[in-house]
This record gives sequence, structure tokens and C-alpha cells, in this order.
Amino acid sequence: MSVISRNPADPSDVLVELPAPGARFTADAVERARAAQPGWLLGGAAARSAALTGVAAAVEASSAELAALAVREVGKPAAEARAELARTVAVWRYYAQAPYEPTGAVHEPAAGPGLLLTRRRPHGVAGLITPWNFPFAIPSWKAAPALAVGNAVVLKPAPEATACALRLAELVQGALPEGVFTVVPGGAAEGGALVGAADAVSFTGSTGVGREVVRTATARGVPVQAETGGLNAAIVLPDADIERAAAHIAAAVAGYAGQKCTATSRVIAVGAALDPLREALAEALRALPVGDPAEETTVCGPLIGEAAREAVGGAWQGLSVLAGGTVPDRPGWYAAPTLVEKAPSGHPLLTEEVFGPVAALLPARDLDEAVRIGNGTRYGLVTSVHTADLGAALDSLDRLDTGMIRINAPTTGVDFHLPFGGAKASGSGPREQGRAALDFYTSSRTYTLTPG
Repeated sequence: MSVISRNPADPSDVLVELPAPGARFTADAVERARAAQPGWLLGGAAARSAALTGVAAAVEASSAELAALAVREVGKPAAEARAELARTVAVWRYYAQAPYEPTGAVHEPAAGPGLLLTRRRPHGVAGLITPWNFPFAIPSWKAAPALAVGNAVVLKPAPEATACALRLAELVQGALPEGVFTVVPGGAAEGGALVGAADAVSFTGSTGVGREVVRTATARGVPVQAETGGLNAAIVLPDADIERAAAHIAAAVAGYAGQKCTATSRVIAVGAALDPLREALAEALRALPVGDPAEETTVCGPLIGEAAREAVGGAWQGLSVLAGGTVPDRPGWYAAPTLVEKAPSGHPLLTEEVFGPVAALLPARDLDEAVRIGNGTRYGLVTSVHTADLGAALDSLDRLDTGMIRINAPTTGVDFHLPFGGAKASGSGPREQGRAALDFYTSSRTYTLTPG
């Protein structure tokens, strides 16, 4: 087996082609990391903080190079690639302060002399399996908190983002002791071996693979978190600023060709919002610049591969197309931003994540029906609600069964210092990011101290 990564805007441009190292190599990498981990932990908070600060500085100094690499390897539009690198730097800086955070508390015993202590300790080796769509940010927001609390890290990136992961590893390894951070390129065999050997597992990817990761890690008794698919809805009420809502939704449908777990794929227009939103959103999608991701004006670049383009191209077949619905005749794996309506109940667009720049427009009589439609999938990652009515916004917050709810904002966007994750089939296990990540990468211990 080989690991191959191509430029999705020019498939003849091969960035990486190398033999997959195999399951045994992966297991050995975990053992090397396990041997390096105690020294990393015992080096102390100041050393870990300085190392993560050094990673942030190294990534920042290389941001232009790294952004260009993301454009070339995963087809990320240049403006989005720069934004991802800025976020990546901020993530490392944020977690560079975490080694100084308290790791426990002191309690009074229920009776008699002594002390009760709680303390959080690292698991050992954190195995990270990451997707290609955020090739620097996602590995960083998993690795930085794991490292901050004293774990070693073994990262298995998606094959399509191998070059990005290897370059990130060079920068991280330059600031950390040997063996503390390792990248293992490869596919399913390497990923399975990592899940089977690591002391904690964090996964982001497809729902089906995520289920298997959770099953395997749980059977081993190791902590696991899995962030998987989304079928995210935008609810637009009649009192919303329709033009502004349409702009937000268009960007969330087609930005980076819809290749985000937080992308909008269902647009629910409430009552009188339907007709003006239909027109405004179709126009906004038609106006989005589609083309070479290296161009500064591009919003919707290529899809990651040929199979992805075929899946997206088939998603709108037989439906009423309001905008797009075409596959440009040009090199690269492109699809036009597309809006459809009158999708029948049970249509794949309403039940499965397409992971492309396609959304279905759905009518709702009132907010109650809109909430029922929004909740009516097996996914539950993020919902956006567009309204000028604070009461309606507050009413929707507790009735929508998604892990994140955004008012008058796109479904896309991540606040890295707050918990990130979804409900139902969109996620399993503890949340990522913020302080929640520090909790996930540690285990709590209770110590009882009594006089001898």
C-alpha cells in the first residue's frame, strides 16, 4: 500500500507518494512515545509551557509557507488557509499556559485528621486521527492540550493531508524532546493499529469510521472522543435581515466547497421568509467566486478528490435546482455552489452528509415546525438561527438538540477556547477544545492521606 496525496486543483501534481509504514511500525511508534512520555511530564510545567510557546512561534514564522502548502495539498482557498494558520498559532499559545493550571484540589476528610486530594494525571500516549480539511488546526487543537498536560502524542493524519502533517511535525519536533511527538502517515491499517495501542484516542472523521474507533477503544477500556458528521441547519425567521442571513448561509454552504463538518446543508425558511430567502440565497450562491484556491478572491475551491466530486454531482439529480447544479468543465475536482428545493422526505440530502457545496431549502410554517425539522436527523452538530427577535432566539436555544447553536451567525466557525462537539451521531465522548480538552487528556485520581 502507498500513501498518495494530490493537488485537488491539479490532480497531476503529486505532493506525496510513499509506502505506508504498516501496523507494526505504528505500534512501535507508540512504544517509543511511551518511553519518552515520563521525561516530558517530569520536565515540569515551565518546560512544557516554553516548548508549546516555541511551537507557536515556529508555526507563526512559517505561516506563509504553511498556508501555501494547505492551498496546494487540500485545495483550501488562500484566505481561509491564512485564517487557519492564525488559529493554529493561537491554539498553541492558548495551551502553552495550561501547564500552570491547577491539577487538583484539597478536601477535608469527612471525619478525623488527614487530607483528601484530587489530582489529574496524563494518560500516557495520546493517539490522534485527523482529517484533511483542517490540516494544521485540527492536529494542533488535539495535540496541544494533550502535550500541555504531559502526554506524548502519535498523530495519524488523513492521507490527503500527509505533506501538511509532516511539515507540522518538523516544526513541533524542533521545540519538543525526541519521541514526544510523532507522525505516522498511512490509512486504515495504521489508524487501526494506533487505536489498538494508544492510551487515549481522539478521532475526527466520518461517522462510520468513528463508530468503529469508539467500539475498539471502549473495548480496550481507554478514553476516546470522536467528532464525526454533521447535517447542519440554518433557520431563518421572517423578521431576520434576509440579505445578511443569505450572505452568512451562502458562505457556510460553499466556503471551502462545503468541506467542513460545520457547513450548512439544510436551510429552513419560516413562513413569509421563504420567498425572499429563496431569491437572496440563490443570488448569493451564484455570486460566490469559484476557482483556483490560490486566487485571493476564491471562496469555493475544488473538492478533495474525484469520488467526492461524483458524490456531490449526483446529490442534486432529480431535484428543483435554484442555483448551481453544474460541474465545471475544467481541470481539478470542482462543483458549483448549489441550492435545491422540493427534496422529498427521506432524500439523501436530508439524511446524509454530502460534504460539498450543496444545500436544500425547506419551508416551515412556524418556529415550532422549524425546530422539529432541524432536529429531525440522526446528526446534531450545529444549528444557526437568524432572527431579530431575542425571545425567539432564546426559545430556540434549549429546544435544538445540537451541540452548538449560533444566533445570527454562520454555522461555520470555531471558538477554540470553548467546548466543541455534537450530539447524537455527530459525536461520542467528551468535548474537544478549551478546558474540556485538558480534562479529556487526563484521568482524575483521589488520594487519601492519614497520619501514620
